[in-house]
Amino acid sequence: MWKVLGKKVLYIDIGPVWTERILELSSEHKNREKFVELMNKTEVSHMFNGSTEVHSIILRLPEDCSPDDIQLMADIILEIAQDNINEPFISLNDDYQKCQVIIDSAKEPELIGLNRTEGFSSGKIFLPILDSLTKPGRPNESMM
Repeated sequence: MWKVLGKKVLYIDIGPVWTERILELSSEHKNREKFVELMNKTEVSHMFNGSTEVHSIILRLPEDCSPDDIQLMADIILEIAQDNINEPFISLNDDYQKCQVIIDSAKEPELIGLNRTEGFSSGKIFLPILDSLTKPGRPNESMM
């Protein structure tokens, strides 16, 4: 049976239950209101890498979040982890599972598709490389 911070959960619900438990456990923190506001704007997902056996909780914040907001989230999450040392973020049959929390606010440019990011279309992004290949350069002395 999977557990997230001590609460039994189905594998597919690890992300939402992790969010729920983090919000419950943050109730005593002095900056809780700001933390809850940030968490409500955050997209939370869970991924498991079977090769390394590491769980990843990925928090994607809006681009307008400041570095101070990201640091606040990291500090509160770390404090919760330290305060609940006997309840790992994720466990399976009461065995500790390695877990990492990734906090990100950068938006990846979309290279193809209808909503591609201006200036990042697949042709434009490779122009500097193609341009350098078509210009004459220094001759290779070992080939002469």
